[in-house]
Amino acid sequence: MPDRLPHGETHFISRIGWLRAAVLGANDGIVSTASLVVGVSAAAASQQEVLLAGIAGMVAGAMSMAAGEYVSVSSQADTEAADLAREEQELRDEPEFELHELTEIYVERGLSRELAGEVARQLTARDPLAAHARDELGISEISTARPIQAALASAASFAIGAALPLVVAALSPLTLQAWSVSLASLLCLAILGALGARAGGASPWRAATRVTLWGALAMLVTYGIGHLVGAVI
Repeated sequence: MPDRLPHGETHFISRIGWLRAAVLGANDGIVSTASLVVGVSAAAASQQEVLLAGIAGMVAGAMSMAAGEYVSVSSQADTEAADLAREEQELRDEPEFELHELTEIYVERGLSRELAGEVARQLTARDPLAAHARDELGISEISTARPIQAALASAASFAIGAALPLVVAALSPLTLQAWSVSLASLLCLAILGALGARAGGASPWRAATRVTLWGALAMLVTYGIGHLVGAVI
């Protein structure tokens, strides 16, 4: 029997960091920019005013996404670092208690006490902090917070998503702008939702339906507000 069996499984959890930020950024870029364009267009603005508002929304949104994602994920990274530092100190101060704690974790997961103790001792001998980080704190290399990666992915994907309704708005006559931007954006949202779900191993139809419905609602609301404001002004 070979020492190691071939392992060809593909797990999608390793993609969760960049995938979440990228899908959120692109989705937000399409929805917010398309809604802005549709709302300004409904207020009977000129083509130049619609495009100016859309470009300003794209730039502001991309920067906001990057800043918000960086701050949010940095807070997670700070919390992880603080927990790891505390755990490292406890391993130095009370190694026997920490070994017992690790053993109890494995017992609760279904191992016999004897086997759990042996597993805990071997993992502690190899890398005690990594063992406690993974099995006690739930921190691993796959799921660890990466603020810069998340910020860049969010900003870039937002800008790409926002560019789609802007291109359609630039190519459409003003009288058809709201409809053409709405339809094109909803199609892009459906495709994005399906691709994101497929990359994450989830159902593409459910994701596409969900994101399309929310996008349609956002554009409908902003169109109504723009139409009312335009009529009043």
